[in-house]
Amino acid sequence: MDQNTAYAICAFNDIPSQRAIGFQLMIVGEDGGARPWPIVIVRWGKQVFGYLNRCPHDGVNLDWERHQFLDGNGTRLMCGKHGATFELGTGHCVDGPCKGDSLTPIALAVLDGDICVTGVTLVEDDETVCEEEA
Repeated sequence: MDQNTAYAICAFNDIPSQRAIGFQLMIVGEDGGARPWPIVIVRWGKQVFGYLNRCPHDGVNLDWERHQFLDGNGTRLMCGKHGATFELGTGHCVDGPCKGDSLTPIALAVLDGDICVTGVTLVEDDETVCEEEA
């Protein structure tokens, strides 16, 4: 599969500014098998940031309740299990048990009003992901 393929995840306006939404996708692994790929997308004004939804501390999902990714101030991503906090724009952990570590970034692009992931091969599911046409 072409690594330049972009997969539309959602419309840009589906995520309100200063909010984060989680998506449960399936990625094609290096062995060709499908595996779960949970990601979180943050929108801040006209910018979007994407990360693997896995805390570097113990590998659990960040959201303790569906789509609850931000701290009380709404300015950092937070792991609901042990309270680690991460900068929105870099994924760098600034406080908590994994301080100094970082979330795994996901390559995103905004194309024709859609937030798309790039650089990976997804298992296509017409209900949630569609391949961008060239």
